[in-house]
Amino acid sequence: MRFLPLALLSCITLLSPTEARENTIILDAAGVKNLGITTVTATPQTFESTTFAIGRIKAPPTSTSVLSSRIAGRAIRVHAFIRDTVRKDQILVEVESRQPGNPPPIIALKAPQSGLITNSRVRIGQPIEPKNELLHISDHSTLLAIAQIPETDAAKITPGLRARISIPAIGGAPIIATMKRFGIQADQKSGTVQGIFELPNTEGKLQPRMRAEFTFITASRTEIISLPRAALQGNTANPVVFIKDYELPNAFIKSPVITGEKNDQFVEILSGLFPGDQVVTQGAYSLSFAGAGSISLKEALDAAHGHEHNEDGSEITEDQKTSEKTAESKASPALAIYAGIATLAALVFAQLYWKKSNPR
Repeated sequence: MRFLPLALLSCITLLSPTEARENTIILDAAGVKNLGITTVTATPQTFESTTFAIGRIKAPPTSTSVLSSRIAGRAIRVHAFIRDTVRKDQILVEVESRQPGNPPPIIALKAPQSGLITNSRVRIGQPIEPKNELLHISDHSTLLAIAQIPETDAAKITPGLRARISIPAIGGAPIIATMKRFGIQADQKSGTVQGIFELPNTEGKLQPRMRAEFTFITASRTEIISLPRAALQGNTANPVVFIKDYELPNAFIKSPVITGEKNDQFVEILSGLFPGDQVVTQGAYSLSFAGAGSISLKEALDAAHGHEHNEDGSEITEDQKTSEKTAESKASPALAIYAGIATLAALVFAQLYWKKSNPR
């Protein structure tokens, strides 16, 4: 009996050797490349317990200012429009005053702060009154990310807790931030409380009202074997992973596992893996539909060991070899007799046919 590869030993408590062989998928090099298979090494690491919430990006209340004129008049020049970025003290609007003068005095209205023009209510020639709001300027260099935390989870969350914040609209890696404070009151209708974060926006990618997804890191444990969630296949009742065979190239064993806690990135593996196992992540979903693969277990083992195996992958025993030789030795005389009879019959039929065709 041949020794099992290490990858088969890692799931020995869940798969028998026969079951492990039956669950081995062997591909050729082109198949591995087409499926884009990549693996990770199962190693003990820190596992984080998390709580999930959704929310939105908002501008701080103090970030917006209004441009207006203390003196009535008429707009004669407008230098900034919606979506323009302006700097503090930049001249934005010039107003011709109604005060006496020839020509009338010109009043330059300057930006009270740096920021983005988010609203404009002024046009050239428009009458200007002190009560008019001409431009709205918002400073978006720092925005708020406001999480709507379910009240059932709020007890696990405190100011100072870290969270991974994903913004689907901009993609990329999650933003790691620390919660500053809770909101001032709960939302009775949705059953949530607000958790408030401040996010730098130096590149200007964030915009108010964007959807945000929050993963609060509420606890952590060390020396836990865990895998990226993409590695886990099957269903909730019967989860499986694909372990790279340590002996055969391009071979993967479909192995059942027992899972524990999950977070937004990883799943805890309680049983079914040993440290050092190479587990398929990218391509695991496609591999689950690959059937038996493109190469049989017998072909793979024959190529790896340089001698023949049985169809189930086991070694050919001495008894099998003796039986095959005996069968061959018994078959040889019978085969010779059969060949002689067949040859004689062919000659007889040929002679009869020749005589029939040539009566002379």
